[in-house]
Amino acid sequence: MSTDEQMRNGYSLPEQEDRLLKYCEQNQIVVKGIFREDFSAKDFNRSEWKKIITTLKSNKKRPSENILFIKWDRFSRNIEYTYQMLGILHQTIHY
Repeated sequence: MSTDEQMRNGYSLPEQEDRLLKYCEQNQIVVKGIFREDFSAKDFNRSEWKKIITTLKSNKKRPSENILFIKWDRFSRNIEYTYQMLGILHQTIHY
């Protein structure tokens, strides 16, 4: 989706962040970090995603409970990579 199209449809990065923060506020979800990535979700070889994994691994005593996205395709657009990453997240958070 182009940047102009994102702005028209309310999916610019600032709009996504604002919507997620409002959701967290309304649902009493404590925000422990905000990660902004301006690249396609076609794979997980993204710098911010690597920071998320590093952050999760370093906080084993206080594991995170949620990683929120405005839409599923903001997480991933590839089902194979999605299942791999869900496995990595599960291992990282629960072990």
